[in-house]
Amino acid sequence: MAALGVLVTHAAFQTAAVDTPIIGRVWQRFDMAVAVFFALSGFLLWRPHAAAARGLGPAPAVGHYLWHRAARILPAYWVVVCVVLVLLPGAARTAGGQVWLSNLALLQVFVPLTLTEGLTHMWSLSVEVAFYLVLPVVAFALIRLRGRAARLRAPTLLAAAVICLGWNLIPVPTPEAIHADNWLPSYLPWFLAGMVLAELVSDTVHPSVWRRAVGNQRLMWTVAVVAFAVSATDLAGPDGLTRAEPWQYVTKVALGSIIGFTLLAPLVLRDTGARTHRWLESPVAAMLGRWSFGIFLWHLAVLSIVFPVFGILPFHGQFGTVLVLTIALTIPAAAASYALVEEPARRWSRRGSAASPTATTATSAGSCTSGEPPR
Repeated sequence: MAALGVLVTHAAFQTAAVDTPIIGRVWQRFDMAVAVFFALSGFLLWRPHAAAARGLGPAPAVGHYLWHRAARILPAYWVVVCVVLVLLPGAARTAGGQVWLSNLALLQVFVPLTLTEGLTHMWSLSVEVAFYLVLPVVAFALIRLRGRAARLRAPTLLAAAVICLGWNLIPVPTPEAIHADNWLPSYLPWFLAGMVLAELVSDTVHPSVWRRAVGNQRLMWTVAVVAFAVSATDLAGPDGLTRAEPWQYVTKVALGSIIGFTLLAPLVLRDTGARTHRWLESPVAAMLGRWSFGIFLWHLAVLSIVFPVFGILPFHGQFGTVLVLTIALTIPAAAASYALVEEPARRWSRRGSAASPTATTATSAGSCTSGEPPR
């Protein structure tokens, strides 16, 4: 769902649907789907650490964790980079050595003028990988809070999120065309929202009023809708692609943290006996979930070719047509990516780590180091 949200906002921008009064601002703010991505990553990857600190299983071995993260992300990503820089005309014209190296290494948010056509959305994957590298350091610092002190981890993570909101107020010197608001510290609150949620899930000994409240679907999803509506105003940034003021970035990140947390909380904190989310648990939803990374990776390249292939002028309307065509072509590409690249790479990585006793223990305990719930 979040991957399709990112697709929607990009289709809206490239068809000028974002210029439509009122609803255009809503299409723009579908980029808040990235907040859901990051909160999911924070939740899934912090959950084994939160459980380990409470004696509910072993903490993931760092080498095993990094190996599986690389296998999950890089093979499919590298395929997309190579296809786009070789075959997409607009990208191929600018594909010098610096563009190739920075994109393959996921350093495009640090190297000027290397975000190229068909790959501009990969800035968020660069931030995601930075979070992967930082997470073991955070775990080392907080895993020592055990016993009664373990209850301090969620407040500590929440305090860190509030502190990180100030990143966009710091005038960080950067090269031309590089903005520090695209770096990990700016978006850490989105990851930390998921990490706080993981702490609440793992705390089965002291279920609190707060834990029950954030598991209330009607309340939480109402808060999410309100936060999304506010994010579609000038409080979270000006209309279009005009750069926001620092305080607007702070507001947007804060609202994204609320959206990510409140959308996910009822799904993982619902009480036993609460109504199930039948569609989200259906085979169709599970299938789309397996393909979601591919949807994210391929959709902008597909969007770039929809216009010339179907004779549609960019920025001249036909939002609905472009959206349907892009979804229709992206999903098969994502399915192929999953079947031919992602799943084989994941199976290979599991075989590569099977010989490690620590890795085997962590995997059998459902440590979710692959970034997904255990099956």
